[in-house]
Amino acid sequence: MASLLISAQAMAVFTVACFFALLCMAQQVRAVNYTFMREAVNAPPVAYYDYIIVGGGTAGCPLAATLSQGSRVLLLERGGSPYEDGRVLSMLRFSDVLADTSASSPSQRFVSEDGVINSRPRVLGGGSCINAGFFTRAGAGYVRGVGWDPREVLAAYRWVEDVVAFQPALGPWQAAVRRGLLETGVLPDNGFTYDHIPGTKVGGSIFDADGRRHTAADLLRYSNPDGIDLFLRARVARILFGYKGECAASIVTQWTKPVARGVVYRDAQGGTHVAYLNRGAANEVILSAGALGSPQQLMLSGIGPGEHLRSLGIDVILDLPGVGQGMSDNPMNAIYVPSPSPVEVSLIQVVGITRFGSYIEGASGANWNSHPSGTGTGTPPPRNLGMFSPQTGQLATVPPAQRTPEAIARAVAAMSQVPDAALRGGFILEKVLGPQSTGSLALRNLDPDDNPSVRFNYFAHPDDLRRCVAGISAIERVIRSGAFARFTYPNFAFPAALNVTADFPVNTLYGGRRFGGGGGDPRALEQFCRDTVMTIWHYHGGCQVGRVVDRDYKVLGVEALRVIDGSTFNASPGTNPQATVMMLGRYMGVKLLKERMLEEGPGA
Repeated sequence: MASLLISAQAMAVFTVACFFALLCMAQQVRAVNYTFMREAVNAPPVAYYDYIIVGGGTAGCPLAATLSQGSRVLLLERGGSPYEDGRVLSMLRFSDVLADTSASSPSQRFVSEDGVINSRPRVLGGGSCINAGFFTRAGAGYVRGVGWDPREVLAAYRWVEDVVAFQPALGPWQAAVRRGLLETGVLPDNGFTYDHIPGTKVGGSIFDADGRRHTAADLLRYSNPDGIDLFLRARVARILFGYKGECAASIVTQWTKPVARGVVYRDAQGGTHVAYLNRGAANEVILSAGALGSPQQLMLSGIGPGEHLRSLGIDVILDLPGVGQGMSDNPMNAIYVPSPSPVEVSLIQVVGITRFGSYIEGASGANWNSHPSGTGTGTPPPRNLGMFSPQTGQLATVPPAQRTPEAIARAVAAMSQVPDAALRGGFILEKVLGPQSTGSLALRNLDPDDNPSVRFNYFAHPDDLRRCVAGISAIERVIRSGAFARFTYPNFAFPAALNVTADFPVNTLYGGRRFGGGGGDPRALEQFCRDTVMTIWHYHGGCQVGRVVDRDYKVLGVEALRVIDGSTFNASPGTNPQATVMMLGRYMGVKLLKERMLEEGPGA
């Protein structure tokens, strides 16, 4: 009875604390000048915390904000602040961020071993700072499958949505895509909703009505400023481990569990800092570094496939073969549709959730990120060709192997002469559910700033290829629909559209193959899927539940260490994972604080 009374008291204290925190933060919801955010060069050489979170990304920000309400939290982010880079916050400059390959870019480019060009975030707010902004929840079946509490999940989604999610206003092109999906049988019409349900819907967006991006970093407004330290440009070198109850090294055996004790990190000037966990059973190191960063950090710290770690001279703390396994990236294939009519600038707003396992979406406007304010020198603003830009990793005009600075400059000069009408149009794309194909990740070296080697094995599973073919055929039906007629030329031929799209060297697999069969030739569409596969930045895995972590996201065989981010997913949730990754940060933060209060009691 006494324990039940303590539990009830703890729950009451937690509920009241959260209520007053939200009430206070409502007055500051527009603020972005966080008093607790500093450069890592200003961090103390040694400090102690209840929670150390590695990665201020899509999960790490809401997780840190929540935990700060009842504990002392350190949040370490390897990149800078999104508020210091106007490109990150503007929908019109979406492609600028992806095109920036400098060492300080918010986007760090990598090329998978499959030959597909990709990006990983390097900025506070993580992937929510560099993506196309679509916001949608996971389906009810997904939530049940991973064992989450549906009521707590809904509360966590709403907590996120109050700050970062908006209902988009559809322009004519997006409205035509929506009507085309409905006309061709992607039913029912679900209107505007955040929910993941079959049919056609208008989803949420993290871009507001003014085209300003709202990111996971905005969720730090919920933080208790006295409960959190956030350091930018803090590069974690490794996790520090001890052994539970150790008195001397001689008593450590192969059956002794390692315990996370803290982390070593370096600032932008190369200075070394150490953060330790305070004493207490509830205190933990939490990795939220993403699907590439979290498995990479585990391996660099000595947890992973033992043979691979030893080959790089890494002392093995725990031989855990599942680290780096189960890597997946939902393949995307797109069709470019030139338009005789002007089209609005838009990113993903409408989605057709089909019954055959493919999601149909669209984005329009060639000049996605032209600079409307000019250069300030009296000269016209530089023309930016958005996803056609030679600099970007998507639908670029220069083959990847030839993307030298000189080649890019020549391509930019040549494309600046192309008439606007030639680039007027949009992309209708399909993304494969799941996917079922999986690959793996491995270290290239001991540098935590370098990209690991990753292979996703796109279309290795026949179901993925079948879904892609069905998706491309669905795109053809939408393009040919009466609802979309305003945005297609009268003599439109689908094989020509395939060839126009295939002419863009979107990956290192580019072979210049021609397609003449269109939707009537499944083998041609299979080859088109393979030849033109791109990423939609929804890669996941590497620290999956059951392989690396348990259902509470605790690393198997290790104490005081969790992984909370998209690397734990066995499949991508919904049509875009960012809402669910943000939700997961909040969901697990609430759960950890409740567990902490139960352990320490309401008076702690």
